[in-house]
Amino acid sequence: MSDRAKENSSSSRSGRETETREANARKATWKPPSVLPDPTPEPGYHYRWIRARTMGESDNRNVSSRFREGYVPVRAEDHKDLQILTDKGSEFADNIEVGGLVLCKTSVENKEAREEYYGQKAQTQMDSVDNNLMREQDPRMPLLRPERSTKVTGSFKK
Repeated sequence: MSDRAKENSSSSRSGRETETREANARKATWKPPSVLPDPTPEPGYHYRWIRARTMGESDNRNVSSRFREGYVPVRAEDHKDLQILTDKGSEFADNIEVGGLVLCKTSVENKEAREEYYGQKAQTQMDSVDNNLMREQDPRMPLLRPERSTKVTGSFKK
């Protein structure tokens, strides 16, 4: 190989030191922002979006029942990081409202007590269904106790 051919082949090749990961990086994908932003977590509190209006009509029954459960509307001045314009004509002008949903909070203890109550209520209903089924059992054709199992997969945002 001539000197000139060696020179051309070595000059067209770049050393490994000049390569960077940035040049080989994948193009960033775009995804739309969340319609309902997540508030900055506050220790000891659970946040939830509560329906205040549906199809332009106030849902006072739902709001008042959630307030009786212990939820309190979150003031906009407490979460300036959300940068949300409140809905025009809103009953919750000083609070955070998006599309008829009002951001509310309650204590973690209240949330856990509520979940326990409804969990026990659901278990009582399932026991009632099972007992009703087993009442129909005949010794000539026994029924097996119903087997139920659930499996949750996937990653969920906390």
